[in-house]
Amino acid sequence: MKWIKRSYLSLILLIMYAPVAVLMIFSFNDSKLPIWKGFTTDWYTRVFSDTGIQQALLYTLTVAVVSSLVATVIGTLAAMGIHRMTGWQKRLAINVTYIPMLSPDIVIGISLMMLFNVLHIPFGLPSLIISHITFSIPYVIFAVMPKLKQMNYNLYEAALDLGATPGYAFKKVILPEIMPGVLSGTFIAFTLSIDDFVVSFFNTGAGVDTLPIKIYAMARKGVNPTINAVSTLMFATIIIVLLVSNIKANQKVKEAKME
Repeated sequence: MKWIKRSYLSLILLIMYAPVAVLMIFSFNDSKLPIWKGFTTDWYTRVFSDTGIQQALLYTLTVAVVSSLVATVIGTLAAMGIHRMTGWQKRLAINVTYIPMLSPDIVIGISLMMLFNVLHIPFGLPSLIISHITFSIPYVIFAVMPKLKQMNYNLYEAALDLGATPGYAFKKVILPEIMPGVLSGTFIAFTLSIDDFVVSFFNTGAGVDTLPIKIYAMARKGVNPTINAVSTLMFATIIIVLLVSNIKANQKVKEAKME
């Protein structure tokens, strides 16, 4: 039975990652056609010499960093508030928080676009950052809440009884306990921001293109191996972020067990 389980798992992984592997291989192909002609790194050289791609990368990283940090702060505070609720209020808050995660991206994108129009917020970098913060917050909340459930809240109350201010007690007692969840939420928000296309497409302005939007515009003009190189770099970045996130979380767990 073990070989059946392993074969099934291997088949699933093959279906999931075979297209990505093909894309990465052809990003080193010395031809614009999907026929292997030889190894080259010219497409990566063109990526780093293309001012349009460089500008898109700058916007992507700016939006991802700012939105993930802001979403982490708001999401962590919201998670703490929801955790302290009881009864139907807590259930209602959790269910409402689930809605953005379950809604299609196109619904979120169009909803935010209409909201910005009603509020007369100009489309551009600010609207893009706000939209990314909005869809990232629920993921941060649900990354932090399990750590809050595991935490002994009596430690916080004990710190207050010993004379600590609420802010100092939060910094020294609560934050270290929930830090793995906070870091996980931050990395999730960061990767979601880098990967997002639909919400960004509806809420960006003229001249403000993220990498997914830039790749879409390039793909509409025909086959271009530079797209393969850009996509490979994005995939590698997300993998690195996830690995760092898992390593950090595992280190925190090991430190907690040692203590």
